[in-house]
Amino acid sequence: MSSDERRRAIHELDATLRVGKGGVAAVADELSTQLQDRDLVKVKFLRSARGEGETAELAEELATLADATVVETRGHTAVFER
Repeated sequence: MSSDERRRAIHELDATLRVGKGGVAAVADELSTQLQDRDLVKVKFLRSARGEGETAELAEELATLADATVVETRGHTAVFER
């Protein structure tokens, strides 16, 4: 996949996971499961989760727990891949 195609795919993705007051640990297993079926997963970090830190920090923590890689963070969302 070219970088333009990848960028377009990321832009068109809908967030399928939301991190809330339960924090990243509450959704790590679900992210891991979704990454078994998809190349990319977009996660939205809700205001209640962002009290625990910045989006980029939370995304890195979630990636570690789900054995994933952060592709990008933008605003309050992050995109992950296996």
